[in-house]
Amino acid sequence: MVSTYTITVPTDKKGRHLDRSHAERRRRARFKRTLLPTTLLWALAILMLFPLLWFLLSSFKPGGELFTYPLSFLPREWTLDGYAAALERIDFAQYLLNTTIVATVTTVLTVALCATTGYALAKYKNPWLSVLGLCILSMTMLPGEVILNPMFIVVRDLGLYNSLWGVIIPSIITPTGVFMFRQFFVTIPDELMQAARIDGASEYGIFFRIMLPLARPIMLTLAIVSFQWRWNDYIFPLIILGDPEKFTLQIALRALVGAENIDWTVLLAASVLSMLPLIALYLVFQRYITSSNINTGLKD
Repeated sequence: MVSTYTITVPTDKKGRHLDRSHAERRRRARFKRTLLPTTLLWALAILMLFPLLWFLLSSFKPGGELFTYPLSFLPREWTLDGYAAALERIDFAQYLLNTTIVATVTTVLTVALCATTGYALAKYKNPWLSVLGLCILSMTMLPGEVILNPMFIVVRDLGLYNSLWGVIIPSIITPTGVFMFRQFFVTIPDELMQAARIDGASEYGIFFRIMLPLARPIMLTLAIVSFQWRWNDYIFPLIILGDPEKFTLQIALRALVGAENIDWTVLLAASVLSMLPLIALYLVFQRYITSSNINTGLKD
């Protein structure tokens, strides 16, 4: 029986053979080049993670341990009293449902309308569309606080005050979302649309069957950002909603803060609970935020 052995000879990028000592020197040099950037990235990650871990671990501390000196990173006594008190003090399930409805409905409508508006601005040639695009883009220069008063008047006159729809409808169209879709659709070659028209596709078919699948990374990115924004929104729901049963989570959390006394154990635990849906959303959808191949269907 004859045994065979395979000898691997190191080569450079041009395919030239290298001796083992030279290959080892190249590996050491590559390691030295990547050591400093990798160390800096890990240091930055730890610096950013440290306050979050402190906040999370503090929610498991009893009230008397939060401000004792010296401060301890890990709880000396682990307790869930803060979480139990938070669930008793506020109707967490109702506020969670209200916030979920507002964030979900607003996000779906935002993605749909921003996609159609961005597509029209990018692919249809009309002077009025250019003017409309400039008007939408100029809205990004306005602080949100400037339009709070007119938005409140419009919501009140439409009979949507103290209603979840009063929070949802004014938040649908975002100039940033329109700009994101517009910039993405501009990069898609017009030849792809022309080829679809030659094959008999309608304008709606081109948009729903070709353009939207290509724009999936933008859709998911805007959906995550919009959902997070609406979930954490505080000012606008505060001025629109007056019924405590229709409060969102952020207003309910603010209600835990008294004028002179703050129950930090309850506030920390309730804040952690309000973060869990956002963390779950990111963990589920973050792998879908990838670049798309816009040349699909085109010949070289």
